[in-house]
Amino acid sequence: MTETPTQKPDNNLVWAILSTVLCCMPLGIVAIIKATSVDTLWTAGKYDEAQKAADDARKWAIIGAISGAVVIVIYVIAMVAAAVLGNL
Repeated sequence: MTETPTQKPDNNLVWAILSTVLCCMPLGIVAIIKATSVDTLWTAGKYDEAQKAADDARKWAIIGAISGAVVIVIYVIAMVAAAVLGNL
């Protein structure tokens, strides 16, 4: 029998929500789904699956934040380039 871990993993729900609202909605929604499953899995005694869901939620929130930042940088570069080329 698997021994009960001492502490429930952080579900990373805050980061998932921030990633959804501020960065990339599709990837943030995946992170939210993973984050909300952590507590359910933990309560059901599926400790390894709860840890994996917490890790996945963190991973998807980070991927969403990075992809959102990349899109913003590309947008800013495009706007600067359009402004420079428009003034030539």
